[in-house]
Amino acid sequence: MESDIWLYSLVKIEGVDDTKSAKFYLGKKVAFVYRAKREVRGSNIRVIWGKVTRPHGNSGVVRAKFRNNLPPKSLGATVRVMLYPSNI
Repeated sequence: MESDIWLYSLVKIEGVDDTKSAKFYLGKKVAFVYRAKREVRGSNIRVIWGKVTRPHGNSGVVRAKFRNNLPPKSLGATVRVMLYPSNI
């Protein structure tokens, strides 16, 4: 039996300071972009994709789920929040 294991991380989005404004980002894609040593298909840039699932607390922090393990260097690092899929 193959299990779907999702790994969650807390993400603080710049300019988001309360739960109401954090709800705008629910369902948006999150990308952790990093450089690796070995080139694959002409590039050494890799991406781990995730998705914003729900707010966490009252300070605008959101919970994001990632398909693959995030490396330890991702703690405190910058992630990119994509403004799609959009429901506007």
